[in-house]
Amino acid sequence: MKMAAPTASKAASLGCNNKPAFPELDFRSGARVEELNKLIQEFTKHDQREYDDQRALEIHTAKDFIFSMLGMVQKLDQKLPVANEYLLLSGGVREGVVDLDLDELNVYARGTDYDMDFTLLVPALKLHDRNQPVTLDMRHSALCHSWLSLRLFDEGTISKWKDCCTIVDHINGATNYFFSPTKVADWFYDSISIVLSEIQKKPQRGMPKVEKVEKNGTIISIILGVGSSRMLYDIVPVVSFKGWPAVAQSWLMENHFWDGKITEEEVISGFYLVPACSYKGKKDNEWRLSFARSEVQLKKCISSSLMQAYQACKAIIIKLLSRPKAISPYHLRSMMLWACDRLPANYLAQEDYAAHFLLGLIDDLQHCLVNKMCPNYFIPQCNMLEHLSEETVMLHARKLSSVRSDPAEHLRTAIEHVKAANWLTLELQRRGSTTSIPSPQSDGGDPNQPDDRLAKKLQQLVTENPGKSISVFINPDDVTRPHFRIDDKFF
Repeated sequence: MKMAAPTASKAASLGCNNKPAFPELDFRSGARVEELNKLIQEFTKHDQREYDDQRALEIHTAKDFIFSMLGMVQKLDQKLPVANEYLLLSGGVREGVVDLDLDELNVYARGTDYDMDFTLLVPALKLHDRNQPVTLDMRHSALCHSWLSLRLFDEGTISKWKDCCTIVDHINGATNYFFSPTKVADWFYDSISIVLSEIQKKPQRGMPKVEKVEKNGTIISIILGVGSSRMLYDIVPVVSFKGWPAVAQSWLMENHFWDGKITEEEVISGFYLVPACSYKGKKDNEWRLSFARSEVQLKKCISSSLMQAYQACKAIIIKLLSRPKAISPYHLRSMMLWACDRLPANYLAQEDYAAHFLLGLIDDLQHCLVNKMCPNYFIPQCNMLEHLSEETVMLHARKLSSVRSDPAEHLRTAIEHVKAANWLTLELQRRGSTTSIPSPQSDGGDPNQPDDRLAKKLQQLVTENPGKSISVFINPDDVTRPHFRIDDKFF
């Protein structure tokens, strides 16, 4: 008597299916998803520093110093509002926490120049007495940008700020003062420099040491040494508005991922004009709309696994796409917000999907480059990549293609970078000093003998680590700062 062969489902249930279960792979690169998840977790472990009580006190001391300094700036000429509302953001401008152009910024590296970084938005002017949508003068500007006439303010404000304005005379004889971002930034830097000079004449015990004060375009960057920590503050003069701009009203009509999680009142409580102009805009007159206050609220609704993927992706692209400067971490942040609107919340909440999210963000960024299209999240009709040349976008798209072909290797490189930065911070703390660690070609010694220093360092490592593999890693973006790997440990 013949018997029919068992079906596949029956064979599986009888234990006849002996095929091994394949690990989940990324189709494009062949990378194991489980390995990518582990690498992202390792990156997160090294990137997110836990602060002890001492470090928390140092952060608080630096913040108090900056706020006291701004109070003294206000007293200089009474330009700044007496009762002001600052917005303090974790991460510097270079990290993409605000939509500002990075072209004019000096390069600072965590571990080498600072240990923690912050962005502080300081209103030079406030317009907080309006409940209706705010209509801005966008006749002379590209989308997402505006000129600001002081006619919106009282005579006292015009009198105080007219020296920081460009003046336009009309045919009818009237004079219009337009608030100038470049002139405001110049005034702000000069005022901060005067105040810091006065403070340093009478140093007090426990007061932070001012390591560096620089004007980077329209941003003032201050590095403070507090105890064993170095804090970078990027201070940005802004114009603060309550309410919501009329140009972004249609965005409120759409469905969003944060619906039901936070209230609309929290999201649209205010916006800013930041000192940045469009590609063809007039630098002296044009400001850029910023929704940094809203983004703080939206961040609360993003899953931890997506945020981990975003931070890892940012660490990869921030170096890879730095030259020519065309892509900012803010573009990546915008793409992440669009992804939150596009994808189901329960999918984005999966804790073990960080690898999928990382690969998706790389794909999204490459798609935006190839199509030269990255809509602003709050004003979608504004394409933030519109001004880029075809050559630039294709160059960056090809670089991203190399990342997509081997994401694991690029993650390992990002991990080594952050471990090196952490090691430099720990080395500085061990020395008990807040002075920057000199690089082989820094001003800390004879500039004619950088190679001799490197040789001595290598000789010391060889002596202290007999029988171990020692290699030197040199960042191609900054060949003056070598780091070392002993076996699998990176320094």
